[in-house]
Amino acid sequence: MNGAGNDFILFDNRTGSIALDRKQIAQLCDRHRGIGADGILLLQKPTNRADFRMRYFNADGGEAEMCGNGARCFARFANKVGGQKEKISFETLAGVISAELKDDLVTLRMTEPTDLRLNVDLSTPGENKTAHFINSGVPHVVIAVAKIDDADVRRDGAAIRHHKMFSPNGTNVNFIQKRGPNRIAIRTYERGVEDETLACGTGIVASALIFAASEKAAVPSRCCERR
Repeated sequence: MNGAGNDFILFDNRTGSIALDRKQIAQLCDRHRGIGADGILLLQKPTNRADFRMRYFNADGGEAEMCGNGARCFARFANKVGGQKEKISFETLAGVISAELKDDLVTLRMTEPTDLRLNVDLSTPGENKTAHFINSGVPHVVIAVAKIDDADVRRDGAAIRHHKMFSPNGTNVNFIQKRGPNRIAIRTYERGVEDETLACGTGIVASALIFAASEKAAVPSRCCERR
């Protein structure tokens, strides 16, 4: 299944019979020798009062706290295999996410963002950058650029993703270009995938919040994603 170009392999693991190790996950996500995906989603029984539990693994086999586009795909998958319900909730390592499904739309109520840091001086090989940081379920660095098409997402993204400031877990990296008073273009380097991806749900939320904070733009009362 894919959401905005992010693609995932999904397993119904409510029986608990599926146990994949890091190597197996990476093999499944390999686009040349496996099925090919940005990550794997496991649908499991909840441990609290939520309807389901979501576990997300990046293409390198490492488990991540959350994935925005993955959560939207997970919500539709859970709705199909777990019984048709307009509203569902599910556990993640980042907290409980709620989703509302209406026709072809999936709307998420995400966890509250944390750790906002604006105008951080970041030294990278050959260049110093002004960066912003926020955790929108997973950590994200946001950097403003003049021309989004000229951004070297793979090189600069990898350098920042592994920067000692964000060790040991690393960070996702978003490059944004202002396109109007309330409009931006975004490109994202995702940790775990270790490359640019077509979209990133938590990255979109992080970039929108950073843009609103740095540009003093209007911020909606709720942060949500739609599919």
